[in-house]
Amino acid sequence: MEFEPVIGLEIHAQLLTDSKIFCGCSTRFGAPPNTHTCPVCLGMPGVLPVLNRKVVEYTIKMALATNCRINRENGFARKNYFYPDLPKGYQISQYAHPLAEEGWVDVETQEEKKRIGIIRIHMEEDAGKLIHDEHFPSSYVDLNRTGVPLMEIVSAPDIRSAEEAAAYLRRLHEILVYLEICDGNMEEGSFRCDANVSLRPRGREEFGIRTELKNMNSFRNVQRALEYEIKRQQYVLEAGGEVVQETRLWDDAQGVTLPMRSKEEAHDYRYFPDPDLVTIAVSETWVEEIRRGMPELPLEKRERFRREYGIPVYDAGVLTASRALADYYEEVARLCGLPKIASNWVMGDILRFLNEDKRDIKDCPIPASSLAEMIRLIEEGVISGKMAKEISEEMYRTGKTPQVIIEEKGLLQISDAGALIPLIEKVMADNPSQLGQYRGGKDKLFGFFVGQVMKATQGKANPQLINDLLRKMLAG
Repeated sequence: MEFEPVIGLEIHAQLLTDSKIFCGCSTRFGAPPNTHTCPVCLGMPGVLPVLNRKVVEYTIKMALATNCRINRENGFARKNYFYPDLPKGYQISQYAHPLAEEGWVDVETQEEKKRIGIIRIHMEEDAGKLIHDEHFPSSYVDLNRTGVPLMEIVSAPDIRSAEEAAAYLRRLHEILVYLEICDGNMEEGSFRCDANVSLRPRGREEFGIRTELKNMNSFRNVQRALEYEIKRQQYVLEAGGEVVQETRLWDDAQGVTLPMRSKEEAHDYRYFPDPDLVTIAVSETWVEEIRRGMPELPLEKRERFRREYGIPVYDAGVLTASRALADYYEEVARLCGLPKIASNWVMGDILRFLNEDKRDIKDCPIPASSLAEMIRLIEEGVISGKMAKEISEEMYRTGKTPQVIIEEKGLLQISDAGALIPLIEKVMADNPSQLGQYRGGKDKLFGFFVGQVMKATQGKANPQLINDLLRKMLAG
C-alpha cells in the first residue's frame, strides 16, 4: 500500500520588542538567570498585565504578509496547566478569538510550487526555562523568558513531504526577518518549530494517527526529523502495527526520533477569557497605517530584481536572502550603473569575505559607495580585474576607499599605448626563438608574450590593450 504523509507545523516566533508582552521587563537574551523579572511576569497576587502595543502591531504585520483575515475584535484567554517554569499556573494566550486566521503562503520545491494554508496566527506569552543538572537529580528554573512575547503560526495540514515542510519553514522565517519583527535565531530559541505528522493510504481523506515532533533547532533538522518519522511510521504500518499518538524528540546525534511522552488524548487546558485583559479592537485605520509601512517582501523583491536589473533567478535569490543584503546590492548597482557586475562582486568577494569572518552584511567594512567606485574604475580601464581583487581585499581589511589604496600602492593601470610599445618591443627582442616559432604558426605562444609583458609592467598593463598591440606587432 502506498502511503501519503500529512504534515502540519506550529511555529513560535519571539517578537523583537524591547520589553515583555504584559510588563516592562527586558527581553534581552543571555542575562543572568532571574534578573529580567518583576511581580507581573512572576504572577504575584494582585498584579495586572498591560498589553504591549508593539506585539499587536507586529502580529498584524505578519498577518498582512501571509494573506490572513484580521479579526477586528480578538482577545486573550488563560491556558491552564502546571509546570515548574510557569509561575502563574496558566499561560496567557489567544484561543477562541485569535488575531488572524485563514491565510496562506506559496512555497517552491524541486518538485512543484504549492500554496500552504495558515489556520491562525495568535499572540501569547512564553514560559520560563528549566536547566537540568547533568551531575545531580535536580533542575533549576530561569524565569527571564517568562512573559516574552510570542507569535504562534499554525499551518493547515497541507504539507505532503519533508521538503515542503522545510520550504514552508524557510519562507515564514524569511518573512519574519524581512519585517524585522523576529531575529529568526533558532539556536537561541527565538524561532521554534513543532511538527505534527501522520500517514494515510494515498487517496483516502481521513487522517491517520499523528505524532508530534519537538527539539528541532535548524531547517536541516526539521527536514531530517520528518523524513525519519515518515519512514518509521511507514515501517510500522506495513508491518501491520498501529502508530501511537505521542510526542517524540529528535535526536540529532543518532538521527532518530525517540518517545518523549504519550499523548492519547488532547489536553484539557480549561481555557477561559482572561478577566484582566480587555478585548482588542483592531480598526481599519490602524491596519491600513501598518500596511503602508510594510517593506517590500522577499518574493516581490526577487521578481523586481530580475525585472529591473536583468539578473538571473539564482542571483536574485542570493541577493534577497536578507533585507540588508538586498539594500546593499541595490545601492551598489544604482551607484555604478552595472547591475550584473555589481551582482558578481557582491555574491563573490563580498559574501566570501563576510562568510570567512562570520560577519553580517550590516557589519561589512566596504561601503556600497566604495564597491561601486571600484567597479567604475575597472570599467573605465583605470585598474584591471586582477588589481581589483587586491584592492577589494585591502578595502575589506582597512575600510579605505579604492582611490586611496590605488595611490598608496601605485596600482594605476597602464592604458597608454605609447608607454607599452617600447616594452613589447623589448620582450620580442629578448625572446627571438619564441618570436620565430609564433610567426611560424605556433599561435599558442601568444599567451607567453602576454605574460611577459604583464610581468614587465608588474601586472599594471591594460590586458585588452596589450592583446591588441601584441597581435599587430607580432604579425610583423
